Order: sequence, then C-alpha cells, then structure tokens
Amino acid sequence: MAEQERYEDSELYKIRHSAAHVMAQAVMEMFPKGKYTIGPPVENGFYYDFDLPRTLTPEDLKKIQKRTRKILNGKHEFLKQILSADEAREIFKEQTYKLELIEGLEEGGFDEYGNPLDEKPDISTYTHDSFVDLCRGPHVDNTGDINPKAVKLMSIAGAYWRGDENNPQLQRIYGTAWNTKEELDAYLWRLEEAKKRDHRKLGKELDIYTFDEEVGPGLPLWLPNGAVIIEELEMLAKQMEREAGYKQVRSPHLTKEDLFIRSGHLPYYAESMYPPMEMEGGNYYIKPMNCPMHHKIFDARPRSYRDLPVRLSEYGTCYRYEKSGELFGLMRVRSMQMNDAHIYCSEAQFEEEFMAVIDLYMKYFEIFNIEKYVMRFSTHAKEGLGKKYIDNEPLWLKTEEMVRRAMKNGGVRYVEVADEAAFYGPKIDVQVWSAIGKEFTLATNQVDFSVPEKFGLHFTNSQGEDETPLCIHRAPLSTHERMIGFLIEHYAGVFPVWIAPVQAVLIPITDDHLDYAYEVKKKLVSAGIRAEVAADSGRMGAKIRKAQKKKIPYMLVVGDAEMEANAVALRMRDGEDRGAIPVDDFITLANNSIADRA
Repeated sequence: MAEQERYEDSELYKIRHSAAHVMAQAVMEMFPKGKYTIGPPVENGFYYDFDLPRTLTPEDLKKIQKRTRKILNGKHEFLKQILSADEAREIFKEQTYKLELIEGLEEGGFDEYGNPLDEKPDISTYTHDSFVDLCRGPHVDNTGDINPKAVKLMSIAGAYWRGDENNPQLQRIYGTAWNTKEELDAYLWRLEEAKKRDHRKLGKELDIYTFDEEVGPGLPLWLPNGAVIIEELEMLAKQMEREAGYKQVRSPHLTKEDLFIRSGHLPYYAESMYPPMEMEGGNYYIKPMNCPMHHKIFDARPRSYRDLPVRLSEYGTCYRYEKSGELFGLMRVRSMQMNDAHIYCSEAQFEEEFMAVIDLYMKYFEIFNIEKYVMRFSTHAKEGLGKKYIDNEPLWLKTEEMVRRAMKNGGVRYVEVADEAAFYGPKIDVQVWSAIGKEFTLATNQVDFSVPEKFGLHFTNSQGEDETPLCIHRAPLSTHERMIGFLIEHYAGVFPVWIAPVQAVLIPITDDHLDYAYEVKKKLVSAGIRAEVAADSGRMGAKIRKAQKKKIPYMLVVGDAEMEANAVALRMRDGEDRGAIPVDDFITLANNSIADRA
C-alpha cells in the first residue's frame, strides 16, 4: 500500500529497523546460546523474535533496555555486505532460523522475514559492532543516529515462528523508537490515554453495552444508556437524510438463498455469512447486508428517469460471521446495525450523488469534531478479475475513472490503493483519527456497476428506452457498534450534551428535598431533557462524585434555598460551580446545547 511504502522510505523506519538490530545484539549478549529470528519495524515501533533458553522476565527487559542504550551510544557504523548463500550459511551456521531463511532467499521464494517474493533477491547482511544479521535494510548510517533516550522496550509476548502454531513458540520483544525524547513521551502519553479511553473499559463503566456468553460472542446487548446513543445517532442521520431526499425502508432479517446467489454475495462472501437454515424445501440465510433487499424494493414498481435518483435508507440489523479471534469489543462484532443506504441514479447523475455522500461525511466530521481523516480510494487488481472481483475490466476502468473525476472536481484529497475494492466496484473508505490520534475505519462510499444488471433493475430514460441504473452503497456513520466504539474513545466517555445518555442528575441535599427533585425532573423530561434523581442514601458530595464519574454533563443540587426560588444549583461535570439558576433558565441553557449539538 502507498502509506506503507512511504513509511518504509522514511527516516523513522530506518531508526526503528536499526533499533531492532541493536536490541537483538543486547539480547544475544545476555543469552549467547539463544537463537534470533526476525525483527521488522512495525507501526509505531519494532519487534524481534527469539528462541531463548529460559522465559524472559520484566527484570530482563530492564537489563536489555540498558544494554541497548549502551550499544547505541557506541556510534557503531552499519555495514552492508552482499553474500552467496554458502557464505551466509557459514556466518549463521549456529542459527537454525537464519539457515531456514537463507534457504528461502536462495530459492527466491521468501525474503528474510519469511514473506513471499516475486523475484529472487540478493542475500545481504548488516553488521554493527560485533553483531551481524541477515537483512536487506535499510538502516541508519550508524547507531549514533538514534537518540538512546527516544528508544524504549515495551513488552514481552509469545509468538510462533512464521505465525504457524505448529512451529516452535518464540519470545517476542516489542519496542518503540522515535526521533526525539519528546516524541517518545508524547507516544507514551497517547498509549496511557488510550488505555483510559478504551471503549471496552468505558463501555462497562458507563453502562453502555455488555456481552453475555449465553447470548453468544460478538453479539452486543445494548443497555439503556447505549440505546439512547443509538437513538440519537439515528435521529441525527434521519434528519440529515430527510433533508437530502432519502426515503426510509425496512427489510426482513433473513431471506431465501436464491437472492444471495443472484446478488453474487454467496460465491464471494459465503465465509462471512452464517450457515443456512433449511425450511420449506429450501435454504434461508440471515442477512449480512441490506443491499439485495433494497434492490428488490427499487424494483417493486416501474421507474422513470423522472423518479431518479432514488435514495433508500435503512437502519436494519445485519449478521456476519467473524472468527472468534478477530472479535474486538464493538469494533468487530457479529451483530451490527448498519447506517445503510443505496442510491440508484443514472450515469449523468453519478458525480453529483457521489459527492453529496462525501459532503455528508464532512458534515458529520464537523458535528463530531473529527479533524483528521483520509479518503482511501480502493480500486481493483487485474489478476483478481473473476476471482476476487466481477470479471468485467472495461466497466472497472470506466467506473474507477468516474470516481477519480468526481473527487478531483470536488477538490477532495484522497489516496488511491489498488486491490482493495469491493467485489462489485470501487469504493471510498474513510479513515478517521480520534482526539488522541488513534485510527479507525468508519465510513464507506461504494459504487456498484454489476448487481443492478444482475437484478434486472432498470428505468425508462427520456428516449423511452430501458436503462440500468448505477447503485451507490453508502454508510457515513458505519455501524452503530463501530461508531459508538469510536465516539466513546474520541470523547473519553465525556459525550456532548446532545448525545449523553443522562444529561442532568438532580441531587437532593436531604430526603426532605426529594419531592422537589422529582418535580424538577418531571419538568425537565417534559422539556426533552434526559434527567434522573440521585435518590440513594449517600451524602451530597458522594453523589456529585458519582455523577462526575458517570460523566453526566449537568449536576443540579437542590435544597431549601432552591425550593423556595424554584431554582437549581448548577454544577458542571468539569467541576465548575455556576451557583443557583432558575429551573426555566436551566432548561433554556440545556436545550440550546442539545439543539446545537454542541
């Protein structure tokens, strides 16, 4: 991919690759009879895998860190040498894993990391100080180019040789390296902040969702607080879609096998679908997506060019079989509520409709304060035609050029990535970054040039002839599961008032103020504000701390003075005490914030 290629050409990549070698030297000095395998740079750092005579401990990690920094301070030059296979075997004759890699290099099938290659490479080593490694590079000129204070060893984990559980288990040391200590400190801060913001942790603490083994892995149960967030997202999306001319539809959760054969999903997507249910002499599948249903809805009555574009949206639940090892909180689930829609348009309408979806993304970015994003334009690869992709190269090339032209005419920056398209057409995937710089894949905007024809979809054009529409699949808010997981981490659970599950909590000073608290709550609820009463027996200070922990935007303390003045004492979740405010004034304040989605 283009981003990976840029990273591999960067100075930071060289620093991390070189730091991995230096760390390997430190480990082998501590364990001279150990075996070292591979140590590539990865996103934000590097790792190296070892076969050692004993299990590493946290204390070992500290010692390896100290040795690594000492070697870095030695300013040793990295020297490259091209070798024959026999010369390489002589150097690494005691290193069984390296010998296996040399065999792969000699045959031309694999590189020194065990990755398949298209052509036979050179066999090369890099030496610094007394340490020599089988490696193609690149590296820094010498270890003095790496700031020792900007390198940190992070953790120890298990790993199988070449990722195969049938192979020996190794010990993997992860590390990170940066240009400066300040960059390292910022990265470590982001890691700690990410732990605090982890949607799995906060989702539990804030009573948003849960999983239950009796229900099944990857099948989230939305608690009342989570259901509120879903409803708010739907209301936002429906409002924006009504303004953009969408029509809401509904479709069943399962359908006959023939529909997915016709759409092409079964041949291309079967592994991600749940197995069929046999009934009434046929097979039924639980739906992994809404597309085929929407095609049928479009085809339910004759269409004229005057009807187009037809924009159909649905918030239906879909089910996909994700492997157990790939499930991850709300980010990878088996039950998902799609922010789904399909736009049927003529070729002449395509650019306007496609860019209207992109504009919708931009509006959502503004609402959710998403400042960093990348549009990834995914295209086909010729070698995948007929296997991974619909076998119609002229249509692929034509449609991809239509997307390019639309994005360029709209002045929208994008990166183009080959061999990542949907099986039926090119797409724009949207990568976004949260407030602490964590990357998420959220939205998608896909072009389907194939399936409308398979379903016999058509409209009567202005010449009175039948014409097949293009179909745009779009999901600007992803699934509710992934979107909410992102928002939890983006806001650290401190949701804007409009989407906060509980917007205000009434805190009576004593039980004598309970009735008044319930009266105010009733008035707030009638005004559209989600409010609760802290009616437990704890002290006022404890109730305030509990509300702050639940990240409730407004805490309204009520006592004798507030009862007499028909007021509340307003405290904000950040600790600000705004003092007494009339109830009606608070309602205006809260509703203005809700209405503005501030």
